Amino acid sequence: MERLGTGIGWRPEIADAVERMPGVDWVEAVAENLCPGHLPESLRRLRERGVTVVPHGVSLGLGGADRPDADRLTALAERAGALGSPLVTEHIAFVRAGGALTASPRLEAGHLLPVPRTRDALDVLCENVRVAQDALPVPLAVENIAALIAWPGEEMTEGQFLYELADRTGVRLLIDVANLHTNHVNRGEDPAKALAELPLEAIAYVHVAGGFVRDGVWHDSHAHPVPREVLDILTDLASRVRPPGVLLERDDNFPEPGELERELTAIGSAVSAGRREADRAGAAPAPTNTDRAEADSTRTDRTEAGSSRTDRTEADREEAGPADTDHAETAPTRTRRAGVGPAGADPVGTGRRTEGGAPRPPARPATGPDPDPSPARQRLALAQAALLSSLVAGTPVPEGFDRVRLGVQARALAAKRADVVAKVAPELPDILGPAYRPAFLAYAHGSPMTGGYRRDALDFAGRLLLAGRPEDARARRELRAWWLERSGPAPRAHRPTVRLARATRRVLLRRRPRRPRPSTCRPPECAGFNTGTGSACQNHDPHTLPPFLPPYAPASHPSIRPKCPLSNLSPLYGS
Repeated sequence: MERLGTGIGWRPEIADAVERMPGVDWVEAVAENLCPGHLPESLRRLRERGVTVVPHGVSLGLGGADRPDADRLTALAERAGALGSPLVTEHIAFVRAGGALTASPRLEAGHLLPVPRTRDALDVLCENVRVAQDALPVPLAVENIAALIAWPGEEMTEGQFLYELADRTGVRLLIDVANLHTNHVNRGEDPAKALAELPLEAIAYVHVAGGFVRDGVWHDSHAHPVPREVLDILTDLASRVRPPGVLLERDDNFPEPGELERELTAIGSAVSAGRREADRAGAAPAPTNTDRAEADSTRTDRTEAGSSRTDRTEADREEAGPADTDHAETAPTRTRRAGVGPAGADPVGTGRRTEGGAPRPPARPATGPDPDPSPARQRLALAQAALLSSLVAGTPVPEGFDRVRLGVQARALAAKRADVVAKVAPELPDILGPAYRPAFLAYAHGSPMTGGYRRDALDFAGRLLLAGRPEDARARRELRAWWLERSGPAPRAHRPTVRLARATRRVLLRRRPRRPRPSTCRPPECAGFNTGTGSACQNHDPHTLPPFLPPYAPASHPSIRPKCPLSNLSPLYGS
């Protein structure tokens, strides 16, 4: 894998500034916000200049109890292909729970939630990572996340958990030093100890971001300047290993371009300080897989000399006799103790682990619900469903969790929903004014999100209208018009004559005899309306569908659905 250098998270709000910013070697873009067939012009221009673009997924849910969704994996692979990316990245987190494994409604978190550091969770995560590796055309790297809460009964530290994951799957690691600081403040975990336990040679690149403290809790906001404490952790990491790339994340509250450039300079200074510390200590930073791959290309002219040295070594061993071998370390043991890499990991960073030199057998493909889930998956599914239900649906707090900290997490999730819905449907804050946020938080308290944020915006507006709100008649008319325009199979026409013509057509269509419905298609599974594609099912007349089918947003309406249908598979999550 290529060395990346210094990068910044590409966002539409700062796209022009990123193009003009000096010293940017590569960028990272949220995968769910891109459509392979309609890439932003800014990214196209960056690619033409030779700037590497890495898609960063946020909704795959590799840490969840279910196997990775095949459609989401296909979408991620398409984005990697369209961008010509050397790798793709995701998170060690779960983002949804419930469903078939728990016989309960599917719930969406709308945010990244931590997985328990237990053997059950590790087994499930490893299998999910293998499924993703087999489906992706480029190597996969996974990121450690920030957490407000801790699972009871955890069996490993973060460093041990990540080492086991890399050892068993060969996956690369995206280390977020801001998240290490978050877990230090919120969970009392020592960043230096985590770095000491990590397989540093497996690092693909590093994230750096800012946040803020409120009531003793650190919130990883990606909307504030990078604090000194995070830069110190970056320096510590750089003194141990030479990271292939370092990237600044900023998702909101964007400052002037000059401020971003100063933060990039501070990040470069922190990395240089780490290298100086390593030089003073008399030991160079440990090489990563990228370093070793580069070094391998310079050794080809030494092959013959190396072969002769190997022959002499073997002859020396034969003269020494078998007694000396009792105290000799095996090569894999020396490799792991020296920090060269987890046993069985791919030394060139392809993301494909090998066992004893043989390729790893492919994991079971992601083809929907697991017909025979393992006991570990079932136990993990029940635990995650109980936690998420308490956070978004107000069910009792699972045993062993900190009730106060879960309350903080629940409020953070509701606030995140309100913020993202305001971005997805900016007309709602305009119509409701200052009443938008308290009204949405009250709605979110008793209405879990079961789909994407666009569905959430429609449900929120519909709930207000059913309650006769807002009280202002003009605002209520505007909200009703907004909801009607987006909730039907086609946008409402603004001209009275067109609306009259459509109403007349509907009346005439109702007088026609209904066509028989084939027994193979049931109304709740209608491929057109029940998946939100906006097209009518081939077996149904859209004007004769039963009234209980929920309305969905039309695919042709740009303000409620993106151009690419794959982009509506996932809501927007924090990274």
